[in-house]
Amino acid sequence: MKRVYTENGEAGLSLLYSEERIAAEVQRLADEISADYAGEELLLIVVLKGAFIFAADLARRIRLPLAVDFVRLSSYRGTETTGEVSLTRDAETSLAGRNVLVVEDIVDTGLSLSFLLENFRRRGPKSLRVCTLIDKRGRRRAEVTSHYTGIVCDDGFLVGYGLDLDERCRELPAIYEIATNSSGEV
Repeated sequence: MKRVYTENGEAGLSLLYSEERIAAEVQRLADEISADYAGEELLLIVVLKGAFIFAADLARRIRLPLAVDFVRLSSYRGTETTGEVSLTRDAETSLAGRNVLVVEDIVDTGLSLSFLLENFRRRGPKSLRVCTLIDKRGRRRAEVTSHYTGIVCDDGFLVGYGLDLDERCRELPAIYEIATNSSGEV
């Protein structure tokens, strides 16, 4: 078991999704997106910080003209959501009349994505869809739809491939689950 050090001490990491599995999912998603938007231009809006690695790999595999912009949302502290979402970095590109694809690393509670989609709908995009690498449904609190989903899982705190725990573990090339103790703490 791989080990990582957090503010609360040492935690164990169990491999969930290998580099090969992730690469296959990214390619499948890129193929689906390329087919669905054939002949169109696409605006990828990447949700920072977690989705930057996934988005870079995805963008290189999409066979369409595309533009990329970034947003940043805040709602987590440690492994728990605060329940309050704020937009700390907004997109600089106009969404009006554009095919917008929000690229997320993980959809968990759905609160952040629901907030972002409502904000974007008011800006008049031609289309608005979501692509996520991980759709984690066990803690869903807001009804959101991912049009392009890589991997579906139920629960667990995941790190690696952009996913983090208090800014740690993003650099890991695969996705791991953090082992928790009997009280659910890391």
